[in-house]
Amino acid sequence: MQAVLQSKGLLSLPSKPKTTAFISQPSQGLRFRFKSINSPLFKSNNPINSPLFKSNNPINGSSLSLNGLPKLPQLIAQKNKNFPICRAEAAAVSSDGYGEKESTKFFGIEPVTFKKIIPLGLMFFCILFNYTILRDTKDVLVVTAEGSSAEIIPFLKTWVNLPMAIGFMLLYTQLSNVLSKQALFYTVMLPFIAFFGAFGFVLYPLSTYFHPTALADKLLNVLGPRFLGPLAILRIWSFCLFYVMAELWGSVVVSVLFWGFANQITTVDEAKKFYPLFGLGANVALIFSGRTVKYFSQMRQNLGPGVDGWAISLKGMMSIVVMMGLAICFLYWWVNHNVPLPTRSLKKKEKPKMGTMESLKFLVSSRYIRDLATLVVAYGISINLVEVTWKSKLKAQFPTPNEYSSFMGDFSTATGIATFTMMLLSQWIFNKYGWGVAAKITPTVLLLTGVGFFSLILFGGPLAPGLATIGVTPLLAAVYVGAMQNIFSKSAKYSLFDPCKEMAYIPLDEDTKVKGKAAIDVVCNPLGKSGGALIQQFMILTFGSLANSTPYLGGILLVIVLAWLGAAKSLDGQFTALRQEEELEKEMERAAAVKIPVVSSSNESGNGTFASESALNPTGGDSSSSSSSPRNV
Repeated sequence: MQAVLQSKGLLSLPSKPKTTAFISQPSQGLRFRFKSINSPLFKSNNPINSPLFKSNNPINGSSLSLNGLPKLPQLIAQKNKNFPICRAEAAAVSSDGYGEKESTKFFGIEPVTFKKIIPLGLMFFCILFNYTILRDTKDVLVVTAEGSSAEIIPFLKTWVNLPMAIGFMLLYTQLSNVLSKQALFYTVMLPFIAFFGAFGFVLYPLSTYFHPTALADKLLNVLGPRFLGPLAILRIWSFCLFYVMAELWGSVVVSVLFWGFANQITTVDEAKKFYPLFGLGANVALIFSGRTVKYFSQMRQNLGPGVDGWAISLKGMMSIVVMMGLAICFLYWWVNHNVPLPTRSLKKKEKPKMGTMESLKFLVSSRYIRDLATLVVAYGISINLVEVTWKSKLKAQFPTPNEYSSFMGDFSTATGIATFTMMLLSQWIFNKYGWGVAAKITPTVLLLTGVGFFSLILFGGPLAPGLATIGVTPLLAAVYVGAMQNIFSKSAKYSLFDPCKEMAYIPLDEDTKVKGKAAIDVVCNPLGKSGGALIQQFMILTFGSLANSTPYLGGILLVIVLAWLGAAKSLDGQFTALRQEEELEKEMERAAAVKIPVVSSSNESGNGTFASESALNPTGGDSSSSSSSPRNV
């Protein structure tokens, strides 16, 4: 109300004021609190006593006129009698258009918010549904292909996936300068849909005609078996292209397209409320897509002899990927044509652009950022070291594409269920045990399951008799323990590690927060992802195969996880100290806060006036006025 009066400069009163009993309710807006008109406070501080006011407004009479507006009788009421409450705020708002009509809410949420969140949730479900199918399929193609093995993965990630990702981002940056946001979205999205459809129906059925198998065999005879991984990239190049496109779907469509669009159309309050629900929805998509992969992988059981069951399964899954992709485009189009964009501040904070060397210098200069970088790099290397070794054992246990794909479908479903459960428990873990315990859960899970996995591989012979009593072989036991390791480490990563990492930035000052995040994005994420692959490449080329290097990989994993736990412990102490310092500063700010002026309460005389809090207890004036205690707003 006060803001309206200040902006308009005119008190607009209704022609027929409603007469009601005065009830002091702070939530009702402006209230007239009366003091004695004869008090020195009234005479000194109120414009009613000015000559201009006295000449135009007979306060002792029966009317009050402002700029020719209708007269208001009996402004000053007697004690214990009803008097007019002037709804000036409502009159000003309704007549001048300063207010908004409250829209109907459903569960306390605006309808326009539903028009944003429901399509975004459906988009995220479709994107993650496709990603799970593509992620499981890419491993089946490159690991189970003839003349290939799991040893191809580290070479593929370093020498094919990383250059294509860099090339794509450079192209994306150039396109973003010349295309609108909607045109850019379709320009990036439609080639993905076209490629996956063409692969299922054209490239895979014709792969035997354009794969240079004979050339790869000749090179393998010359270079030796230790170059099986690099040569497999040449041997099955179309499968490797599918692998890279599936990896890019996860980084480009999920991170760049979806989250960029979501941040564009949602407000901060909406994001705080609904973004966590997207995480839960992602795991629901993981469960359903895992069942879909399982269903199509078992189709071979109903096919006749001589039929390529994997080709049939691949066509079915790629058809679903294409339909989901088109649904994503439709939802994007609908939101852009039916949902208004929120207003944004024109002032933008520039994010510092740091090159690789500048990022490295910043990382080294801050102990807090060094510890945080250690967490990110250690996770990327650790998960890569175990995952590739596990997939090599998985191929030995399930050699055919359909068997491998069927197991991966079950694996994806179990991962979704475990992550969904961990996300529900994560809030309790943070509240009960704090940041430090939550940050140490992920490396502890990796350490325990990694020790079990590598022990089954290295000491499978002595353990075989004991495992035979429960009906499993050392290889099958290693596969199941490796699957548990991947399931629990991924669920802990999504529900605990990622929130801990983002929370660690909060207590930092603005400059360190922005520069530290830029440095970790530039250096640590790529280093963590490719670091494990580089270590495995060195081991394979040195010892001849992935199996021969397994003992050394286990030792490297132990060292990295221990360093991870040490960095988490160090970061916990620094994080706690910064949080305590921040809370202390907030308490000091609250203690030094300036008190806001309020309106005084009514006195016993029935007369009234406006007064600020600073004048509620004057040294002179009515003794009755001091009986009302001031209230702080």
